[in-house]
Amino acid sequence: MSAKVLDFNPVSNFAVDVQTTSGRGFTPEELAERCANKVIAISDNANPAIRAQAHAFRGQLIKTLEFYMREAIRSDRTTVSNALTDAGQSELAKLIRKL
Repeated sequence: MSAKVLDFNPVSNFAVDVQTTSGRGFTPEELAERCANKVIAISDNANPAIRAQAHAFRGQLIKTLEFYMREAIRSDRTTVSNALTDAGQSELAKLIRKL
């Protein structure tokens, strides 16, 4: 039986990006922007046509991410509201649905 060796080459340009909010969580727009920044890197040295296409794709990606984040938020609120209703907390469930 042969042993497999994992080749570990850590990324040399690893960077940590910290963002915070005050008195609130992040909005879907803010999170979508952060996600797009992780998914897409657009070089200043790229061919102008390719760079323009990448910027257009990034814009569409942000809109798509925002949409599905809002869907996830609505779905989670439905789940929480239903759990509260099942636990006999219908007034609290109603407040959650209004958020």
